Parts: sequence; C-alpha cells; structure tokens
Amino acid sequence: MASRCYTLLCSTSRLASVRIALAPLANRSRWLATETVSSSSAAPPPPSDPRIGRIVDDISGLTLLQASDLVTLLKSRLNIQEIAMPAASSAAPAAAQVEEAAVEEKPKEKTIFNLKLQSFDAAAKPKIIREVKALIPNLTLIDAKKFVESVPQVLKENMPKEDADKLKEVLEKLGAVVVLE
Repeated sequence: MASRCYTLLCSTSRLASVRIALAPLANRSRWLATETVSSSSAAPPPPSDPRIGRIVDDISGLTLLQASDLVTLLKSRLNIQEIAMPAASSAAPAAAQVEEAAVEEKPKEKTIFNLKLQSFDAAAKPKIIREVKALIPNLTLIDAKKFVESVPQVLKENMPKEDADKLKEVLEKLGAVVVLE
C-alpha cells in the first residue's frame, strides 16, 4: 500500500497535467483532500477601499481570544443586542415564549434557609445550650456554651423550609430569637 501511494505521489508531483486529471479523485481520497486548490480557481475580489483590506488583514491575524474580545467590544460600542437563534424545527415558538414570560414574572420562592441564632433570654440560656448541643453533632457541652454565648451565629445551613420553621418554633419557645435567612 505504501509503494502504491509513493508511486502515485511521485507521478502527480512530476506532471502538472496529471493533477488536473486527478481532481475528481481528490474528493474520494483522503490524502488528496488536503491538497491546495490550483491557482485557476477564482480569488476573492479585492476590496474597493484599501482601509477595508487592511482591516480584514488585521482581523485575520488575530488569535481566537482576541477575536472574541473584538466581537464583544463591537457589540457594546455599536449597541448590538444578543439574539438567540431560533431552532430549525419550531412547532410552537409563540407558546414557548409566552410560557417563559410567565415563568420570569413569577418570583421564585425560597426553599432553602439558614437558621441563625440572633439572641436569647438570659434565664433560658441552659435550655438553649442543651438544644444547640442536640442540634449540632459532635459538639461538647462546653463548645455548645461558647457557641450560644457568641451570638449571632448560624445554627444550621441549607435547611428545607419546613424543618427550619419547626426548629425556629422550638427555639423561640425556649426564649431564643431566631432568624431564617
């Protein structure tokens, strides 16, 4: 196989007329697919304004990151808004836009809360220390006392609303001021 490719390459490099004859073969062969097109193909017409030609040359010399920065800068300077391209198969685009608008208008309800101990009644301090010790695993009685005395502190993070409300009620009954964040 290598000898056939070598023979074919040698013969095509020697004869320019063979290249023209093998042009249909270039579409079928992988190794010929990367060959440059002969100079007989039509070159793009030169720009009418030399400034445009210089701009095109400058842009073609940019890296991908520089070209991206150029695009964002031109969009901001020319006040061009980002528009999403519609999908090729759009069965009901108007209905989807109406649904999206309805979803955007409705504010999302917060479902995850942090339970923060703001302050407490001095008479209820021992009860609150015991409750904090029970809430936070691996916390000794001394650590729970230090935790309660250094309020405001976050007791629990990322709690569902129902659990946070239950703990808030329990701590408020004991005499603590608790805030859901």
